[in-house]
Amino acid sequence: MSPPLRPISVPRFKASKQSGEKLAMITAYDSLWASIMDDAGVDSILVGDSLGMVVQGHTTTLPVTLDEMIYHAKMVVRGTKHALVVVDLPFMTYQVSPQQALENAGRIIKETGASAVKLEGGVHQSETIQSLADAEIPVMAHVGMKPQSVHHLGGMGKIQRDEDRIQADAKAAQEAGAFAIVLELIPSSIAKTVTEDLQIPTIGIGAGPHCDGQVLVGPDMLGVTQGFHPKFLKHYAELGKQARNATSNYVAEVKSGEFPSAKHSHE
Repeated sequence: MSPPLRPISVPRFKASKQSGEKLAMITAYDSLWASIMDDAGVDSILVGDSLGMVVQGHTTTLPVTLDEMIYHAKMVVRGTKHALVVVDLPFMTYQVSPQQALENAGRIIKETGASAVKLEGGVHQSETIQSLADAEIPVMAHVGMKPQSVHHLGGMGKIQRDEDRIQADAKAAQEAGAFAIVLELIPSSIAKTVTEDLQIPTIGIGAGPHCDGQVLVGPDMLGVTQGFHPKFLKHYAELGKQARNATSNYVAEVKSGEFPSAKHSHE
């Protein structure tokens, strides 16, 4: 029997940069999937505001509220024993002021039991990142393609190629006190340079193999999400297809009277 996995702390997560250990991060939104992923050995679970699209059926992350993030994060923390749980600060819960960010991040940490928060931005959020770090709230930054800036960028999924901007954002986040940075949808060569220049881990999504770790949305990786096939995504299962087939078989057996049989009935 394998020994239990040692919980991942923020210092241990950050130290992986020096040890050369690659970090595997994945999103989850409830206790069931968090427990499965935690048992599988992921280093970190992100409760992403991507739940707006993946769970709630919105076309962007913008409608997600702080209370909704807290609700989902509570479930994820209850299902997690090993992985570091990081929770997104949703749109307009930190952009107004560092004080607003501090109050809302504090709610997340206090009410959910998560270990860290994540926010989008670098240079323009450096004061906010520093405010959180000064309050000893671990914060992960997010640069490159920022989903909360969807209208400013002109759409989701656009590759970000402004190397100077990406470099400046990443360095500003590090200097302000971020313990790690997500790099989303940037060329592999830029991600390599950023990763080599920083002393904190980079977590890539659509940023190539040179980052210190990788993150994927759980339902995307498992083949549950339909109609979403970006180049960076790899399906490690086809659970959506299996679930549809299973449900179709169930419906057919109920209508034919095959289910429930005597085997599934009580006398």
